[in-house]
Amino acid sequence: MRVDRLAWHQGWYTGAQRLDSPNFGPRPPQAQIDLIVVHSISLPPGQYGGPQVAQFFTNQLPHDEHPYFEALRGVAVSAHFFLRRDGALLQFVSCDDRAWHAGVSSYRGRAQCNDDSVGIELEGLEGDTFTSAQYVTLSALCQAIQSAYPIAHVAGHEHIAPGRKQDPGPGFDWPRLRAELGWDPRCFPSGTAPEN
Repeated sequence: MRVDRLAWHQGWYTGAQRLDSPNFGPRPPQAQIDLIVVHSISLPPGQYGGPQVAQFFTNQLPHDEHPYFEALRGVAVSAHFFLRRDGALLQFVSCDDRAWHAGVSSYRGRAQCNDDSVGIELEGLEGDTFTSAQYVTLSALCQAIQSAYPIAHVAGHEHIAPGRKQDPGPGFDWPRLRAELGWDPRCFPSGTAPEN
């Protein structure tokens, strides 16, 4: 996936399929948009390739379709991006706006990470591995986001909400993402460096 620095229009990345979510709000005036948060999600858990995640982020999930979905009734969440196992990329919220992906969170001395972060959901299960196609697209997407916003940090949901969230989990290859991006090591959470 090639990075096109001009591929943005009002916070929408032209390299992604656009599916508007109603679950977003304005960022606070002081928001710096300097953090990327990596998540993982699959619906039902451990099942891939279906429309359910997109339905969930757009408030169209058929709650009677699976027993797990009943617990999600009335839950309003979103992420800016969803990255499928085959590398396909969907966008639900403009990066200029505040998506509802982080919840109660704190990172680099600031609380409420939704205010100044871009949320990327990878199709996967926390603790499981992710595909090569996902890493290729994720790396290119991070670079594209950094071309449009002052990104200085990349972290997992587990790093911004420790003890409450565990995704993307131990199956996520932080050393690979670090190597592919080539960003300053200080951009990444401690403990994600390659082992010597």
